[in-house]
Amino acid sequence: MIPLIMIYFIISLVSLCLSCRFQSKNYQYALALVFAIEEINKNPHLLPNMTLGFGLYNVMHSPMTVMENPFIWLAGLEKHVPNYTCRKQSKSVAVISESSTAVQMGTLLELYKIPQVSLTLGPFEPLLSDSGQFPSLYQMTPKDTSLTHGMVSLMLHFSWTWVGLAISDLPKGIQFMSDLKAEMQKNGICVDFVELIPATLESLSSLQNSAHIQIIKSSANVEILFCVTESLIGASFQSWEQLMTWKVWVTTSQWDFASSEKPFLLYSFHGTLIFSNHHSEISGFKNFLQTANPSKYPEDSYFSKLWSLAFNCSVTGASCKTLQNCPLNASLESLPPHYFDMSMSDGSYNIYNAVYAVAHSVHEMLLQELEMQPVNTSACNLSLNLQFTNPAGDLVNLNHKRNLEAEYDILNFWNFPYGYGRKVKVGWFSPYVSHGQQLSLSENLIEWATGITETPRSVCSVSCSPGFRKTPLEGKPACCFDCTLCPENEISNQTDMDQCVNCPDLQYANTERDQCFHKKVTFLSFEDPLGMTLVCTALCFSVLTVVFLGVFVKHRDTPIVKANNRCLSYILLIALIFCFLCSLLFIGHPNTTTCVLQQTTFGVVFTLAVSTVLAKTITVLLAFKVTVPGRRMRQWLLSGVPNSIIPICSLIQLALCGIWLGTSPPFIDTDAHSEHGHIILVCNKGSVTAFYCVLGYLGSLALASFTVAFLARNLPDKFNEAKFLTFSMLVFCSVWVTFLPVYQSTKGKVMVAVEVFSILCSSAGLLGCIFVPKCYIILFRPEKNALKGLRDRIVSKETDVLKCSS
Repeated sequence: MIPLIMIYFIISLVSLCLSCRFQSKNYQYALALVFAIEEINKNPHLLPNMTLGFGLYNVMHSPMTVMENPFIWLAGLEKHVPNYTCRKQSKSVAVISESSTAVQMGTLLELYKIPQVSLTLGPFEPLLSDSGQFPSLYQMTPKDTSLTHGMVSLMLHFSWTWVGLAISDLPKGIQFMSDLKAEMQKNGICVDFVELIPATLESLSSLQNSAHIQIIKSSANVEILFCVTESLIGASFQSWEQLMTWKVWVTTSQWDFASSEKPFLLYSFHGTLIFSNHHSEISGFKNFLQTANPSKYPEDSYFSKLWSLAFNCSVTGASCKTLQNCPLNASLESLPPHYFDMSMSDGSYNIYNAVYAVAHSVHEMLLQELEMQPVNTSACNLSLNLQFTNPAGDLVNLNHKRNLEAEYDILNFWNFPYGYGRKVKVGWFSPYVSHGQQLSLSENLIEWATGITETPRSVCSVSCSPGFRKTPLEGKPACCFDCTLCPENEISNQTDMDQCVNCPDLQYANTERDQCFHKKVTFLSFEDPLGMTLVCTALCFSVLTVVFLGVFVKHRDTPIVKANNRCLSYILLIALIFCFLCSLLFIGHPNTTTCVLQQTTFGVVFTLAVSTVLAKTITVLLAFKVTVPGRRMRQWLLSGVPNSIIPICSLIQLALCGIWLGTSPPFIDTDAHSEHGHIILVCNKGSVTAFYCVLGYLGSLALASFTVAFLARNLPDKFNEAKFLTFSMLVFCSVWVTFLPVYQSTKGKVMVAVEVFSILCSSAGLLGCIFVPKCYIILFRPEKNALKGLRDRIVSKETDVLKCSS
C-alpha cells in the first residue's frame, strides 16, 4: 500500500464582511494546491512510492471565528472540541495558511505539541521569522523591503510629489506606511493625507465615510493603496456610493480589486498600477484550470458552490454537491476576469512553491533515514531550512536569513470595454540592478484612469521653472511652495531649485536668471563716448593753454605780463598743459606703466602748478609790503626767494610718490561688480593711504595759496592779480572737495571719469581765472595794458594829498 502524506490547507474562501459571500478569487489558491499535489504525485523522481493528499478548511476574518475550523481539523469532528481528537495517528506533515492565521495557528500547534510545519502566504512578516517564538513556521513570500523603494521610484519617474495614502490598520500596514513615508521624505515627496482602513468588522463602523470624503477633497491625484489579504479595505470601498474615476491608484497584488463583483469598483480602478511579485509562468496551470470542474473533484463542496454561483446551477442533495441545469460548455475560462482570473496570482504561486517545499523536505528526510531506520512519515524531524528550484526555474529559499528581496512586475489594470478586466505588464522593478536603472516602464502601454488622456500630474504646487527658486509656505509641507525670481547675478538652471546660485566673478546672470554668461572685458577707452569726450576736452584745453602761452611770450614786454613775474606765468602755463595732458593717462587700456604714471604724474604736475600759484601770491604780497629800501623783505624779493618755493614743494611731492611706489605701487585690477555683464579693467591705487597723502599734500598747498592770495586781494595796483589767484584757488579747492565724496561713491569706469573730470575742471579753473582776463586785455583792450594811466592816477592822488595837508 502506498503511504499517504497529508497537507492541510487553511484559507479564507467565504468572507465575513458586510455580507457573507463566496470569494471566487481565493479559490484559485485551492486549485493551485491541487495542481501542485497532482504534479508531484506524477513525478517519479520526487517522493516515489508515496502519495500527497490535502485537507481544505475555511477561516473567516474575525478574531472570534478564525480558530473554529482549525479546532475542527484537530478534533476530527464536525464540531470543535478542545483537547479532544478522534483522529487516527496523523500522517500530515504541513499546514499551509494565510498570514492572518499564521500567528494563531503557530501558537495552537506549539501548544498541542503537534509536529507540524506551517507555511504562510501573503506579505513577508518579520515577526513570523522569530524562530524562537515560531520554530515550525516558514514564509514563502520573498522579503518586500524593496516595495517602498519601487513605489517611490515610480513616483519620481512621473514626478508625482503629492500623494495620499490609504493603509490597512494592521501592524504590517503601519510598518509599510512608516517605511514608505521615510523613503518619500528622502526623495522630496509629500503626503497629503493618511487614512487607516480597519481590518475587522468591529472597527469598520467607526470609519463611516471619512476616508471617502478625505480622498474626494484631496488635491492629490495619486493614491497609494496598501492592504493585506485579511483587510476589509474592499468592504470599505464598497460602502461608498461612488468613487473617484479621475484618481490614479497604486497598489499591490495582495488586494485584488479586480475580483470584485461591484461594477463601479471596476470602473473606478481602471488604470490602476499594481506591484506584483515577479515569478515565471507555471507550465500546465492554465490548461489545468480549463479542465477543472466539480465532477472531477466531487468531494469538494467549495468547488460546487463556485460553479453554482458562476453558472446559475441548481444545487441538490443533502451534501450540496450535486449540480443540475449547468451549461454544457461551462468552464472557468469562460468566466469574466474580474470573477475568476486564469493567470496565476502571487498567492497561488506561493502555494505552489509551498507544496513543493514540503515535498522536497520530506524527500530529503527520507533519503537521509533510508539506511538508518524504517521510513517514518511523521514530521517530528522535518525541516524546511533549504532552497530548491521549482519546475518553472525559479529559486525558492525558505531560510528567512538568506531570503532574497522581491522583484516586482508592474501591472496596469484595463477594464475598457467594461468587464475586460485585463492586467497588462507595463514595467518591472528590480533592486538588483544599478541605481537609476532599477525601474523600467513602457509608458505607451499604460492606460490611465477614466477621464485622463495624458500622463497625470500630482503636485501641491506647480514646479518652479529655471530662473526661480522655491519659497516654503508657512505651515505647509515642503512640496507646497511659491516661486520667487532669483536675485540679481544669481541663477537657477533646473526646475524646483531650493536655492539660487551665484554666478562666478567672471560671469553674470541673464535677465531670465537661468544662465551665466561670460562678462565682457571693458575699460574707459578712447572709442567710448565718455572717453572720447574727455579726450577732446583735454586736448582742446591743452591747445588753448598753448595759445595763451604764445600770447604771453609774444607780449612779454607789456606791463600786464611783466607786472606779475612773467617767468612764473610761463611755468604755470606749462604746468597746466601737462595737467590737461596727464588726464589722457587715465583713458585707454590700462597697463603697469600707465597705472604707475597716472597718480604720480597727476600729483607732481599739479604740485608744480599749485606751488607756482603760491609763489606768485607770495611775490605779490612781498612786492606791496616792501615800502622802505634796504628792508629784509626787499632782499627776499630781489634774491628770488619766492621762486624757490616751486622746487621745494615739488621735491616733497616727489618724495611722497617715491615712498608710494616703493611700498605699495598701483597695479592693474579688475572690477567685476560695478557694471552688469562687464569686467572693468582699472588701475588699483595700491596704497590708499599714500594716495590720500599725495592728495592731502596737494590740498594743503592749494589752501596755503588761497590764504596768501586772499590777504593780498585788496592791495592797490592796476595789475594786481591777487583777486584772480584767490578766485582760482577757490575754484580749485571747490572742485577737489566735491571730488572726494563723489569719487568714493562711484565704481569702475565712472570712478575713473570722475577723477579725469576733476583734473580737467581744476586745471580749467586755474587757466580761466588767472589767464583769460589777462589775455582779454592783451588782445582786445590793449589801451589798458599801459603804465601811463597808472602814473597819472598816482600823481593826481599825491596832489590831492598835498592840498589837504596845506
